[in-house]
Amino acid sequence: MATTNLNIRTDKEIKDKAELIFSELGLNMTTAINVFLRTTIRENGIPFDLKLDIPNATTAAAIKEGKKIASDKKVKGYKDMKELRKALDV
Repeated sequence: MATTNLNIRTDKEIKDKAELIFSELGLNMTTAINVFLRTTIRENGIPFDLKLDIPNATTAAAIKEGKKIASDKKVKGYKDMKELRKALDV
């Protein structure tokens, strides 16, 4: 298979941030671009999301709140739905 060079221009900050993510995924820039190009061909369009499993701010806040509630002994808990419905009068 013959290879060729691909020269692209991008903002340095964009490149640096992408390289950090690719590195965490075990990829270098060349491999990541080749994965993108090959998948683009296979899918006949922009192909996929490759991202780290990091919750957004809203989800992270909800997780934090849930952990706080779960560990707070003052918060009333329920053993089953019947008990919860009774407490809610439904």
